[in-house]
Amino acid sequence: MERGDLCRSKDFPALKNDTFLKAAWGEVTDYVPVWCMRQAGRYLPEFRETRATQDFFTTCRTPAICCELTLQPLRRFPLDAAIIFSDILVIPQALGMEVTMVPGKGPTFPDPLNEPADLEKLNENVDVNQKLAYVFQAITLTRHKLNGDVPLIGFSGAPWTLMAYMIEGGGSNTMSKAKRWLYQHPLVCHKLLKILTNVIINYLVGQVAAGAQALQVFESHAGHLGYEQFREFSLPYLREIAQQVKEKLKASAINQVPMIVFAKDAHYALEDISDSGYEVVGLDWTIQPKIAREKTGRKVTLQGNMDPCALYAPKDKISEIVKKMIEEFGTQRYIANLGHGMYPDMDPEHVATFVESVHMYSQEKRKNE
Repeated sequence: MERGDLCRSKDFPALKNDTFLKAAWGEVTDYVPVWCMRQAGRYLPEFRETRATQDFFTTCRTPAICCELTLQPLRRFPLDAAIIFSDILVIPQALGMEVTMVPGKGPTFPDPLNEPADLEKLNENVDVNQKLAYVFQAITLTRHKLNGDVPLIGFSGAPWTLMAYMIEGGGSNTMSKAKRWLYQHPLVCHKLLKILTNVIINYLVGQVAAGAQALQVFESHAGHLGYEQFREFSLPYLREIAQQVKEKLKASAINQVPMIVFAKDAHYALEDISDSGYEVVGLDWTIQPKIAREKTGRKVTLQGNMDPCALYAPKDKISEIVKKMIEEFGTQRYIANLGHGMYPDMDPEHVATFVESVHMYSQEKRKNE
């Protein structure tokens, strides 16, 4: 059975908890749904145990293990969504670049893009059904294993964020190599961003065909751009992704899914982001909920935005922070999350307090509305 047939045959278990999807679509919910970026991660001892058997990207290419890692946090916490375990850098790998995960350093490109001519090394016409089949297989398997308990989120990195990694050769505090390209080689940058956009569109459509019920696009390096550069080198491609994914799903007779955009530290462009075609706008912790609502109105659902480091606080303090967050965002058109991903040294019990507090305070507030 082909990947698309799996989705269209409607043999997935019926969804039991659709609160996350309702909130994403802007429908009325009885409480605020919650999930966490990097909820499948090293803060869980069972994650570390599972991951110890092989290297990171081999894990990403092993559907059964990706499924297991995706499910682990759902066994511990009453989360309202799962997000498939994978990595945004599988796309540069599909384009023909080598990426390794170096302990203590993070993702590393042994041979990054050093000059415009290096674009010739890339495989522009990526067959995502072949190169990224392992992600689709993991999604389909996980969708079945979830047994309809909660929806499954698929994701991709955004073009600028992926481009930055490909030029920098890994993480960077300044992104100066990638930004130098923006100033010195803007046309080449647009060519590369377009190549990435085309692959991302097909990749996201493939994830939905495989069983993903929502999609998140991570523009993790948006904060390294100012407003003008964001409008030139990020926003047009984010818009194209949202538009083309929806059009391709419609043309393929595949159900539409809500799309989330998370442009970290890009509150300078929040109005533009909320008009870019996504149902949900993810927020980092550097913007106040009231200001975010004022800039976006009620036309999108907001997601976020507790400082991940708040999970280091005592449990009663975490509850206070969550209560204030619920008061400020309100119970509707809102999905609770952290303002970025969880860190490896966080206490799972504190994560439990965060999740449970979101449900408790939002249910109380909802009853009084």
